[in-house]
Amino acid sequence: MLVVNKVSKTFGGVKAVQGISFSIKERTIYSVIGPNGAGKTTLFNLISGICTPSEGEILLDGENIANESPDKLARRGMSRTFQNLQVCMNMSALENVMIGAHLRLNSGLFAGMLRMPSLSRAEKKCHQEASELMEFAGVGSYIRAHASQMPYGALKRLEIARALAAKPKLLLLDEPAAGLNHTETAEIDILIQKVAASGVTVVLVEHDMKLVMNLSDRILVLDYGKKLAEGTAAEVRTNPEVIAAYLGASA
Repeated sequence: MLVVNKVSKTFGGVKAVQGISFSIKERTIYSVIGPNGAGKTTLFNLISGICTPSEGEILLDGENIANESPDKLARRGMSRTFQNLQVCMNMSALENVMIGAHLRLNSGLFAGMLRMPSLSRAEKKCHQEASELMEFAGVGSYIRAHASQMPYGALKRLEIARALAAKPKLLLLDEPAAGLNHTETAEIDILIQKVAASGVTVVLVEHDMKLVMNLSDRILVLDYGKKLAEGTAAEVRTNPEVIAAYLGASA
């Protein structure tokens, strides 16, 4: 589904990503790990269109998307969450999820002014789908709640529900377990597995190694912007170079 081919990104004299290549099969969970400053978020920004590569190409279903904007990528079936919460706290939880479906709704001025029946039906359907996604994400008890009333762990799952409202085929999750306690992390683990089981390909950046090792079909390890290793959880866990990067060569 996704091919990253010799992609590099420089910011002035800083080489944030250096000649990285990998591919991701459809309907799998693919994780990107590495120490702080390894280039994980920059790589995510390149894939999701926030940044453009200095070199290389990124292919989605065989088409180069390296210079496409995030909104165009969303229309192609790519959706993303961020490490820092991007929730509209002045809106209800349900409205936050409904925002994720905006690309699929008829929001024309003419239809809106006349309150055409087709628009009302679409809004009702969107409302129902958003409610179902909240149930799917394990935050159904907050359907009638304001976003500001929700705990942090629930807001993380609300963001995933909103990303799913766009009906993506490829979902990028940037540290979904960041700041969560053990119970909340377990809930995220279950949700990601459910998302993958529904047929959505998941790409994950995460520091929680227990979560990564439990979930991932394949793992990419970055270090100082370069590809250090790639393989299954078992292969990565026992790789001497990965151990050295995380724990120090003496360990």
